[in-house]
Amino acid sequence: MNLVSQDLPVPERALAVGAHPDDIEFGAGATLARWAAAGCEVSFAICTDGSKGTWDPDVDVTALVATRQTEAQAAAKALGATGEVVHLGRVDGELADDRETESDLARWIRVLRPDVVLGHDPWKRYRLHPDHRAAGFLTIGALVAARDPHFFREHGLPPHRPGDLLLFEADEPDHAEFADEPWLAAKIAALEAHESQLESTMFITAEDAGAERTRFHHRIRTELEEAAEWADIDGLAEVFKRLPTDR
Repeated sequence: MNLVSQDLPVPERALAVGAHPDDIEFGAGATLARWAAAGCEVSFAICTDGSKGTWDPDVDVTALVATRQTEAQAAAKALGATGEVVHLGRVDGELADDRETESDLARWIRVLRPDVVLGHDPWKRYRLHPDHRAAGFLTIGALVAARDPHFFREHGLPPHRPGDLLLFEADEPDHAEFADEPWLAAKIAALEAHESQLESTMFITAEDAGAERTRFHHRIRTELEEAAEWADIDGLAEVFKRLPTDR
């Protein structure tokens, strides 16, 4: 166990960056719900349009993108988030760590001025999905750009330096956030707001929805129990890699 820190002071503003709709909820939903309940203005930035988030080969992709945006709004509401839900709109499965996308995200960091930024750990070993890796590097690059005045001067916005960066799905976590009830329930409610993902991500089908939903709830609780056990703290937890923002 390499726990270095636990439970940041509740920030005034937080921005969570996810590759797809629902990634933020999986990675940090309980933490964001707890902060939101304590008065934090929680915002989401979702990098891709979620257009490949189905097993149906005949899906109307345009309709799916619209559905996933609606679901993201509902999920943010389930967490109690009162900030922005920003969609960068890159094509699902094709996210690139490029200058244009980094500029878009850096601009939102300057607009929203979060005290804490959360995102994917891009260095996680054996990661399959390239969007998660790209989103992690974009988050880090955008944070560095947003904090300094000579990056993206065309924004016409003052620089902003968040105080903390928390990476979820962390390969080497060193920070834990308390995630017990009712924050576990909020995390699950937010995930289930992504109804288009019940089958493909949560493995909940119409044929045996009740039992599969129970298994999904158990899966999420078990993940938070294991995180708390790793951190040697009572209850439930979400864990992160915490990076200083002045490097």
